[in-house]
Amino acid sequence: MQQHWKILVWLLGGVILGIAFQQLTAAPGYIGSSFSEGEAGTATVVVGNVSRNLKPKGRSDSEALQKGDVISRVILNAGMEDEVRLDKIENLSSLTDFLSEVGAGGVVSIILEDGTVRSSQVILDPQSDRSRWLYPFVFLADIFMRLLKMLIMPLVFTSIVTGVAGLGGGEDFGRLGRRTFGYYVTTSFLAVGLGLVLVNLIRPGEGAQLGLSTQAEFGQASENWLDILRRMVPENVFEAFTGNGNMLQVIFFALLFGFFITRAPEKPRKFLTELLDSAFQVVMLMASWVMKLVPYGVFCLLVKVVGETGFDIFIPLSTYMLTVFLALVIHAGVVLPILLRVVGGVSPLKWFRAMSPVLMTAFSTSSSSLTLPTTLNTLKKRGRVSTKTSSFVAPLGATVNMDGTALYECIGVVFLAQYYASTGDFDLTFGSQVTVVMAAFLASIGAAGIPSAGLIMMLTILSALKLPLEGAALLLAVDRPLDMCRTMVNVWSDTVGSAIVASKEGETGLGEFKDSATGEAA
Repeated sequence: MQQHWKILVWLLGGVILGIAFQQLTAAPGYIGSSFSEGEAGTATVVVGNVSRNLKPKGRSDSEALQKGDVISRVILNAGMEDEVRLDKIENLSSLTDFLSEVGAGGVVSIILEDGTVRSSQVILDPQSDRSRWLYPFVFLADIFMRLLKMLIMPLVFTSIVTGVAGLGGGEDFGRLGRRTFGYYVTTSFLAVGLGLVLVNLIRPGEGAQLGLSTQAEFGQASENWLDILRRMVPENVFEAFTGNGNMLQVIFFALLFGFFITRAPEKPRKFLTELLDSAFQVVMLMASWVMKLVPYGVFCLLVKVVGETGFDIFIPLSTYMLTVFLALVIHAGVVLPILLRVVGGVSPLKWFRAMSPVLMTAFSTSSSSLTLPTTLNTLKKRGRVSTKTSSFVAPLGATVNMDGTALYECIGVVFLAQYYASTGDFDLTFGSQVTVVMAAFLASIGAAGIPSAGLIMMLTILSALKLPLEGAALLLAVDRPLDMCRTMVNVWSDTVGSAIVASKEGETGLGEFKDSATGEAA
């Protein structure tokens, strides 16, 4: 069986087994804290030890539950149709019973005795039956993700350096760079523009029942947009190599290093080129080995995701989700194929079939960086893109070409802005929407190629508009399926860009791979 079909079969198997765990095992909710009765004679519940900080992403420690907080009431999906409330906490058992019924998934609003609101994620209770049954799958999924993460840094560095050094410097480097970045900028702006048009046509935020306070504190911009460009230049290149979140710095150094290899005298140029090319070949062999584990890693990942959260939490924000899905489908199924056919002269259907293993891996891992080994391997073997082109275009795309992320951030921020404009005093002007477009474009470049990175960057855009940051915590409830889909669009755009650049470089036979089972052209 071909790899992409094997991935699909195991993916479906993971969903089915995850649903089975949902139906057959108990899963009380857990918010990382223990509770105790209040003072004698009072019907209050006090937060005990906080064993795990489950505040939504982007919130400060001061906004999380603290030991000694007195809880007044609890609301899940505040303000929405399937809102679940506990308005009167009579005793400790009433709170624990409520959390047990809630189960994992979503964000719960906890109102303290003084009226302060604390938001906390609801996860699967580590002591529940379902957690024990899921543990082997969670463990194996973690091992698989670690294997993929292990390859990111050496693969990006060696592939970019050898790609740039192989161009011979000067004219070739400049031409390939202009074509690559020209494609990235064009598709990113097309994606953001499409998202802006659809969210203004559908207007999912108007009249939405989100339960967000319009009196919440406004965030301050945490980072100037020029800081994204400044962060690209590492102060300490060895420190940049210590974390996958520093990918922009590693790419910047790799581009410079590869370029100046071409300027070095013949002896060191030859030595470094051969050394790094050898390292790249070894890393690719490691990647090929890890890729054989993809179907089983996908299976464990899907069992974990579906088993822990299920699908119920996606219902309240369905209009917002449908807007994002529609924009992703149009961009991936119409805009990019037109560019591929008109600019690259490549059949979109043929290219889609060739890249199917990449898309399935991107969907299951929710990370363009983790998909990079599969992307490079598939571009070479099934796409018939030269190593010179793919090793330059694909690693750059995995970090700076985030069409799906840019589109998602634009729709998410405007969706929240529409909500605040219809329920409060916020004025959603044309100027503020232009700010969203530019911010989403720059934030997508600065986002790491890891799961849910786009949600973190959304906080910066909300701050730029002076909007409350708590809306991003609400969107966290439906982020996982959107993250999987937008990552697939990100990677699809990377492969389309590789094909277009390869075509412009004079490469032929793109996407014309042979079926491994029949030996015939696919």
